[in-house]
Amino acid sequence: MSRLLATTICGSLPKPAWLAEPRTLWAPWLLEGEALAEGKRDAVRLVLRDQERAGIDIVSDGEQTRRHFVTTLIEGLDGVDFEHRKTVRIRNRYDADVPMIVGPVSRRHPVFVDDAAFLRGATERKVKFTLPGPMTMVDTLYDGHYRSREKLAWAFAEILNEEALAIAAAGVDVIQFDEPAFNVYFDEVRDWGVAALERAAEGLPCTTAVHICYGYGIKANIDWKKTLGSEWRQYEETFPRLARSKIAQVSIECANSRVPIELLGLLAGKDVLVGAIDVATDRIETPAEVATTLRAALKYVPADRLYPCTNCGMVPLSREVARGKLDALGAGAAIVRAELAGDG
Repeated sequence: MSRLLATTICGSLPKPAWLAEPRTLWAPWLLEGEALAEGKRDAVRLVLRDQERAGIDIVSDGEQTRRHFVTTLIEGLDGVDFEHRKTVRIRNRYDADVPMIVGPVSRRHPVFVDDAAFLRGATERKVKFTLPGPMTMVDTLYDGHYRSREKLAWAFAEILNEEALAIAAAGVDVIQFDEPAFNVYFDEVRDWGVAALERAAEGLPCTTAVHICYGYGIKANIDWKKTLGSEWRQYEETFPRLARSKIAQVSIECANSRVPIELLGLLAGKDVLVGAIDVATDRIETPAEVATTLRAALKYVPADRLYPCTNCGMVPLSREVARGKLDALGAGAAIVRAELAGDG
């Protein structure tokens, strides 16, 4: 029987300063060759220790082996030119120099399977492995070949499914697809986004999840949130479609947000990973604050379907702050778990 209010995180955690520049997205590696391979494995061991110590039940590798949650996968594909980049607008929010699609995309070899196998062997707890979703992959590239976001998304969905099936065979318990683009391109979510996501997850024997948030705690995302008004109702567009989907879990942003908590009721029948940790601030939540967020969510999500989580990844934070937030998440969940058991 699964533990009530089993805690987990969205995926990424800060990297050690000897591995990559702290608090930086797309930070280059500071090691090379076998030293880099060993350094990545050591970093995974460290973040596992931090999660286990904090009482996180379903752990991840903190994405310690990847420079970026999307482009590291794309580096393993044919049909992509990393030498000649283009500047594109990411989710209508900020500019980035990204690789170009120059031909049909295909997976030339397994990309993360060895990493997933190492993660599985490094802990006795349940493990989650994260992958980018098809729509978010499309939104992190310049498409000079398909000239169609939908066609490219379907091509990525096929590739993701190949990779996810191999990762599942390595023994992971949860595969999560990250789709922050679902909070932006609502017509595409309706027309093909959920269907492409389901294709990426087709046939997986493990638990499937999708993470939808308002983005990492970087300035462009924080500034965008200020334009969303007094209520953030973007989830109202996507939740009903996901409730009808084959994806088992939905990871969302609740801590220090303006998301009306009653929107969680639109996810009836799904496991809900409730973001109770704000990743857009260095302030460390108290366990009591985490517990307050979880109690509010429990009005709309059954306890056996609620998983305390972070709002998003924590790679832009310092390691000290991230560890404090992990501790708060574990302790806050324990408070509410004791209340539900009648011990509080």
